[in-house]
Order: sequence, then structure tokens, then C-alpha cells
Amino acid sequence: MPAIALEPHQLRLTIAPESLGFASTAELQDLPLPWIGQERAQAATQFGLSMDQPDYHLFVLGEVGSGRTSLLRQATQAAAAQRAVPPDLCYLHNFDAPERPRALRLPAGQGRQLRVAMLEMAKMLQTDIPKRLASPDCKAETETIQKAWQKEEASAFATLDAFAEARHFRLSREGGQMVFTLTGDKGHPLTENEALALPRERRAEIDAAEQALRSEIARFLDAMRPLERARDEALANLRRQTIKPLIEHAVQDIRQGLKKQIKDAAKLGQWLDQVEREVLARLALFEAGNADDEDAEDERKHQLAELLARCQVNLAVDNSERNGAPVVVEENPQMRGLFGAIDIQTDTDPPHADFSCIRAGSLLKAHGGFIVLHLRDLVEDEGLWPRLRRFLRSSRLQIDEASAAAHGPTTPIALQPEAVDVDVKIVLIGSVEEYYALQEADPDTARRFRVKVDFAERFAASPATRHATAIFVAHSCKKRGLPHFAPSAVARLLEQTHREADDQCRQSALFANTDALVIESAALCRARGGTLVEAPDVDAALLAHTLRHNYPEEQLHESITEGERLITLHGTVAGQINAMTQVDLGDYRFGFPVRITARTFAGHEGLLNIEREVDMSGPIHDKGVLILHSYLTALFSHVAPLALNASIVFEQEYSGVEGDSASCAELYALLSSLSGLPLRQGIAVTGALNQHGEVLPVGGINEKIEGWFHACAAAGLDGTQGVLIPARNLRHLMLSRAIVDAVERGLFHVYTVCHVSEGIALLTGEASGMVPGALPDLAADVEGTVLSRAEQTLRAFRRACQSAGQTRRGSVRRNGAARQAG
Repeated sequence: MPAIALEPHQLRLTIAPESLGFASTAELQDLPLPWIGQERAQAATQFGLSMDQPDYHLFVLGEVGSGRTSLLRQATQAAAAQRAVPPDLCYLHNFDAPERPRALRLPAGQGRQLRVAMLEMAKMLQTDIPKRLASPDCKAETETIQKAWQKEEASAFATLDAFAEARHFRLSREGGQMVFTLTGDKGHPLTENEALALPRERRAEIDAAEQALRSEIARFLDAMRPLERARDEALANLRRQTIKPLIEHAVQDIRQGLKKQIKDAAKLGQWLDQVEREVLARLALFEAGNADDEDAEDERKHQLAELLARCQVNLAVDNSERNGAPVVVEENPQMRGLFGAIDIQTDTDPPHADFSCIRAGSLLKAHGGFIVLHLRDLVEDEGLWPRLRRFLRSSRLQIDEASAAAHGPTTPIALQPEAVDVDVKIVLIGSVEEYYALQEADPDTARRFRVKVDFAERFAASPATRHATAIFVAHSCKKRGLPHFAPSAVARLLEQTHREADDQCRQSALFANTDALVIESAALCRARGGTLVEAPDVDAALLAHTLRHNYPEEQLHESITEGERLITLHGTVAGQINAMTQVDLGDYRFGFPVRITARTFAGHEGLLNIEREVDMSGPIHDKGVLILHSYLTALFSHVAPLALNASIVFEQEYSGVEGDSASCAELYALLSSLSGLPLRQGIAVTGALNQHGEVLPVGGINEKIEGWFHACAAAGLDGTQGVLIPARNLRHLMLSRAIVDAVERGLFHVYTVCHVSEGIALLTGEASGMVPGALPDLAADVEGTVLSRAEQTLRAFRRACQSAGQTRRGSVRRNGAARQAG
């Protein structure tokens, strides 16, 4: 079967604008945006999001630009809208153990309500407690208690004073201390000299009286202490009884305000009771002290502020304004941002931390809903992934002070907030390679992500997918305020999605590229003053994109035009052929021709791959050469053993070779060298080879053909040039319109082959002599064919080797005889 020349309509898919069924994408902007070509991923997502069981987290596989993040965000938001609003999360001061703040869950909105209520209560207490304590009733009761104590104290002091007077001492109180003075017979105080002038007997009596008085004073003070305690307790009870109704009423209002039944009702009740007890125990802090003692007054105000601060609420997660469950998309996951943190107050000495310093992270904020994370962000931050793995095992989260380590060991207490259960579904996004690497490296973690959401890179095209793509374009225009697209422009966009997929039957699922093309085409439309984007705008955007990226390609083609790279575009040459390669720069791919030459000699070394010998070829290319050698050996098995030395090289290729798409071209160059038949230099070749001579499809077919066409067009098309490609690549053709036009005018040709026999016949103009699927028939008449000519050469090589071998053996015998004679 000869090589087939393709018709122009076979070289690319052309979509008729009228088949799209709309006059402008403006008609489609209000239609819902479907998951274009991702039905499998959509079904898996809906299953995972609806599965309310542990370990059914989602792992999303897909390439960047496939819409995986935006579609999962859209799906999680839709699922979250159907869920109940999760509770608020508060942290409270633990009066029994301040280093262990308590966590409190409250129905959505009640966390803010409790916080506001506690703030209002603090303000009220600072105003109303002093007023109540200064009220006439409280003052009267206070005076009554003070008078009763003073009466008892005065009676006891009078007895003590009489005891002192009877012993010639005058008793007084100065600054809270007892002072007694010796008096004379007339009752006036004696000076020290007068006391010393007294007779010795009198002084001894005075000393004994002084000791008795001191003992009596001690008994008086001992008797007064219980009375003072009773007075203080009575006053404290009076103050507590006066203030207690005020606090109880305020606390009761707070309890009644939180009407909904809550899981942590008992915990909240206990904490409010503790607040009440703490305030009643420290009522003195609410009363202003001596204005003259500024230090004491400042200390009182400071202690009061600390007391009221401990009675407040740290609302870590506030869901009061939500209508459903949360969806958190964590774009920059860090330890503090994901797991929460404790902010150390460094403006104090030493640095201080309490329950009010606790900050919730994304996991706590996503409780009851969903969080979207990228695996690469997690594994790049040391320690982040192991901690998430531990969280997945327990579903409990405790905020620690790991983030505060930078403040050093001077933090007075190491806070250990109460751990809380977190019910969150994680949507983890990564590549296919990352997914399987995780499966292998960490099976336990992989078991937590039981829902695999696999985004396709391309999908089968249909009228439905094309209509959905048009809706995508409409949404993009609406979201960004861009001019809408005409059907011809959408058709051109659709054709580009087929080009990106390298398939006339499939579209690319990387809609980020389509979105960028929409933006750039709309910008060019506006630049020309248009109101509707047309097909030429899309073509201009594609051309502009190419010009921004193709400088390396232009440099290589200039090297051909200027004669630096040797590429023959006309005529025929034996043992030489033009192959087509692809260069992938990451953001841009292009094709480029490279000359392959083969040399054959008589010998026993077989096929030499020069690139492999100098470590400039990859394993796939080496595999292709070995397959080529196997096929060549089988092809001439009837001539075995082969007496052949052959070398193959990619001329002027210095960056290395990888891939097996040149194995057909290498075979053709070898057969040409063996047969002596020259090959057409105007036809470039690509295609892989199997051990039966069948031509296999290759990648990058469009770029390869366009690279060769570019080289031919620069030198001038003469109608003899073209490409020889695998027939199995036919569906992958989405060639530029310039090539289609050249084929229509007969200036360029695209040939397809299924077997190497068809290719060698086209390139040499002679019958191949090969039978696809079978080895050569020794009885068949194959005179004049490529195969017969190559066979004649191989037989001549064998005869030459045999002759050379006999000559060497004869020489050895003569040399040996001479040695014996000598």
C-alpha cells in the first residue's frame, strides 16, 4: 500500500460558526456554567462532599489550568449552602488553672452575643458597684456595724485605760499604736530626769507596773482581733449582699439571652458562676482609694482592669453572619494560619500571654464545612504536613505556643488551650505524580483521602461540550466586563482547544489557556474600537502570543537560512534524511528539522548510536534505536550473520536527544546507505517503529510539521516538499491555515504511512521489496527493490569480512612459522 497524500480538509478541524446556534455569547451569560468534559470528576466530587463520614476527604488530581480549584470552590460553596451554620468558638479564662484556657462552643451568633454582654456587664459593674456601696442604706448598715464594734472597742479600751491610770500611766493611741507615759502624783507626765531621780524602790515598782501594763495591752489586742475580724466579715457580707443581686441579675440576663440549647451549657454555667464569685471576692477594687496615694490608686486600677479582662470572652470563630457552612480556600498555608496561634504580648516585661491571645486558624474557622488546600504548599513548609497528618488521625486540634518560640524562654506561662473536636472536610489539590507519591510514601495518610477526583486533561468533543465552552466564554466576558464574542470567534477558540489537545476529536480541558485567550482577544477588539470579538481578533491574539514566546524558534530558523545549520531542502542524497523534532520550553513548544545521516561499512560491530556513545541520548531514544536494530536484523535474517558496521548521528545536535519519534527516519537513512538509493530531501520524516516495521504515532505532530514547513517556506516552496507522518497521527492534525493553503495549491504535501515499506518507497521512488507483517520471501522476485539492493551490499560486506579473515589467518600462520624457524 503506497503512502497516502492527505487532502486539505484532513489537515485540521474546522468548526462552522453557524453550527453553534447563537448570535453572540451575550445570549449565554445567564446560563449555569457546567463542568465541561469533567463528568467523572464532577460525580466524584458530589459523592465526596455528600459523604458525611470520617476519612472521606477529597484528593483532586489535575493539571494547573484545568479549573480544578475554581470548580471545587464552586462545588464546596454549593454543598456548604445546604449545610447548617456551625457554632461559634470562644476561649474563656480558666479561674482554676489560668494556663489552660477553656474552649466553648456556642450556636452561631451567640458567641458575639456573649462577648458583647460581658463587655456591657463590665461597664455596668464599674459604674453601679460604687453607687450601690455608697447608697444610704449601705452606709447606714456600715455605720451600724462600725458603731457596734466601736462600742465594744471603747468599753475594752476604757478598762485598759483605768488599769493604766491606776498604775500612774497615761494611755493613748498614735498612728494605730498604743503609747503610755509615766505620770507623777499630780498626774503630769514625768520627764526622763525626773523618773531617774526617783528612789530605787519607786523605780522598781514602776518597772513592775509597766510590765503589767504591757501584758494587759497584749490581752486587749488579742481580744480586739476577733472583734475586728467579725467587723470585717460583717462589712464584707454587707457589701456582698448589697452587690450580689446586681451581679446575679446581670448574669441571669446573660443566661436568658442565650436561649438556644447548647452542648456546652454546663461549661458556660460554671464559668459564669466563677465570674460572679471572683467579682464578689474583690469588691474593694471597684472603690476609689486615697487620691493622695497615686501609686496605690494606679495599682488598684490595674488590678481592676485585669479582673474585668479575665471576665471577657475571646471570640475566636464568629459565624454570626453566615447562611451556611464555611468554605475556606487557604492560598498561603502556614503553621499559624492553618492551626492557629497564640500572640505573645511583648510590650510587657516579661512577655505575657493569656486566653485573649489565642487566634483561630483556618481549620478551626472551617469547622462544619470545607477547606481547600494545595499539597505542594503543605509539603514545602517543613513540619506543616506532619502536623496535618496527626490532625487527620484524631480530628482534634489544640493550639500551642510553637509559633511563640521566637520570643524565647521568658514567657511566664506556657498556655495549653483546651483541645476541640474539628469536623472539617479537606479538599487537597495536587498533581497525578504527587498523588501516587503520597500513596507510596504515606499509605496511612492516603487512606484518609478516600475520594479521588481525577480531572481529565482533555475530553471527547461534542455539540454539548462546545455549547458549554461558549457558556464559559460568556461567563468570562461578563465577570470581567469584556465585549462578547461572535460565533466565528468562539469557533476559533474551540479550534484552538482542539489544537492544544492535539486531537480533532477531543478538546483540551486546560481552560485557563482559553480564559487567557478570551482576555487577550477582547483587548485587541477594544483596541480596534470593536464591540463584538470576531475571529480575526482571536487570530491576532494567537499571533501576538506566539511573537512573545518564539524568539528561540526564530533564532534556530535563522541559523538554517544563514547556512549555519546544514539542512538540504531539495534534491536527493543517499544515507541522509531530514527528521522532525520538537523543542519544549515549558511555556512554548515548536518543531525544528534536524539532519540524520547514516554510514555503513563491512565489519562485525553492528549498529553504533553515536549519541548514546557520548551520553547525549535518553533512554527512550536508546530503546528506539535498539528496536530499529532488532527490526533490521530480522529484515535481513536470511543474510545472517550480518557483517555490518553502521553509525547513525543527529547532525549539529548538541543539547541531547530523547524520544523514539526519529526511529523511522533512522531506518530510512540506514536502508538508503545500504542500498545506495538516495532519499528525497524535501520530505521530512517523523514516526516511531516497532519490531514488525509498523509506524507508531508520535507526539507534537503539529509543531513538528509546522517547523519543517517554516524552513521550506523561508527557502521557497517548489511543490516537491512535504512531510511523511504516521497514519495513526491523522486525528491529531490541527495544522495552521498557512499549511492548509499551501496543500490546496499543491506547494506542500502531507503523506501518511502505516508501515515503513510505504515510507521508503516514497522517499526513494523505488519499490521497497518488503511485505508488511512478514519477513522477505526468499523465492520472490525482488530484483531492483530497496531490499534487494541492501541485501546485495550486505552480502558483499560478508564476503569482504570473510576474505579479510582468511588473510589475517594466513598472516598469522606465516608469522608463526617464521618464529618456529628462527
